[in-house]
Amino acid sequence: MDQVRDGRWVRQPNRFTDRLGPPEPGRYRLYASYACPWAQRVLIVRELLGLGDLLEVRIVDPIRDERGWRVPDGEFLSELYLATDPSYEGRYTVPCVWDVKEGRIVSNDFPQITLDLETRWAREPDLYPEDLRGEIDAMNDRLYHGLNNAVYEAGFARSQEAYEEAVRRVFATLDFLEERLSGSEFLFDGLTESDVRAYTTLARFDTVYYLHFKCSIRRLVDYPAVWRYARRLYAIPAFRETTNFDHIKRHYYLTHPHINPSRLVPLGPELDWSL
Repeated sequence: MDQVRDGRWVRQPNRFTDRLGPPEPGRYRLYASYACPWAQRVLIVRELLGLGDLLEVRIVDPIRDERGWRVPDGEFLSELYLATDPSYEGRYTVPCVWDVKEGRIVSNDFPQITLDLETRWAREPDLYPEDLRGEIDAMNDRLYHGLNNAVYEAGFARSQEAYEEAVRRVFATLDFLEERLSGSEFLFDGLTESDVRAYTTLARFDTVYYLHFKCSIRRLVDYPAVWRYARRLYAIPAFRETTNFDHIKRHYYLTHPHINPSRLVPLGPELDWSL
């Protein structure tokens, strides 16, 4: 389970880490949330690669409780976790991939799921080109520790020291991205897995992380190159159509009572995501 050590929040490890097998229509089902950045990654890649015929999707309700995320048909994600491992303890997380044939969760390993889709279920475009994999992996690691997970480390910190250390990492990474993107449309020569990973945090930054997680040194819109980059990605249907700001806001502001005990969902910010 998630832990706090010396005021620092530590994410729970992913429990189910099997690799996806060969694509087989009707076999795999993705449980995902529009609110969750880790899940949105998989939704984006599924759309970019045209895998709708191979990977069924069930979108969960943005509000969760102790039973975990609720699926519109009345099912709870906890039921799938406990059916797979009755001794499971921890949060019931999305994304997760359910094997319909075997009746079990194959993976909730969010960093690996998209890579499996891009390699084992490969279709164009090539989001993880073999000649760039070392560089993409290094970029992904930098994004995870400096941005994707760091915003949570800031938001869930229980000491001033831990909070400030995480926030400084966030903005050092945004400064790095601003410099890298000043003369480039993407993080590499074309659209890759790294752009997907960067986008889902950037899409939530001014709407949630700036205020709710106190990542408030600067806004995303204060970074001209990064803001232009985020809007360029948003213009791509796979990114735009899986970005649901209503789900994002309701999830964060209504499910973290230790951060937002009033459970009020703020109005705004008014952002123009068009290019």
